[in-house]
Amino acid sequence: MLKSANLAKEIVVTVVNKIGVLADMSKILADHGINIEAVAGYADGDQAKIMLVTDDNLRAVDALKKKSYNSITEKEVIVLELENKAGALKNITGKLESEEIDIKYIYGTTCPIGCPASVVLSTSDNEKALVAFKAK
Repeated sequence: MLKSANLAKEIVVTVVNKIGVLADMSKILADHGINIEAVAGYADGDQAKIMLVTDDNLRAVDALKKKSYNSITEKEVIVLELENKAGALKNITGKLESEEIDIKYIYGTTCPIGCPASVVLSTSDNEKALVAFKAK
């Protein structure tokens, strides 16, 4: 059910929580030909955090900073590609549980049957998790 597992970098942008911020950020990236492969976000009072996995983080960070998005960090995450069927998430979360690896956060994307689901996660030990996922 697990098709691939790779370490990647996620862009975390802290912004003022206001309507249109994500629309603006996605326009900036699209105008630069940068694909957003996964996105998540949440608001906490007057601030929000937007997490992005792109096909070109270096250019994405540069484009966002040029438009005054200055509170940007990059974090290591694991990007998984899973078969899009029942039980796929159960298998990966069960593997982490058996290895006593804590999931800090997780988000994903999917599409109709026939194409893979992508899951982005951060754990208490990404290196150990990656080894566990790649073990047969």
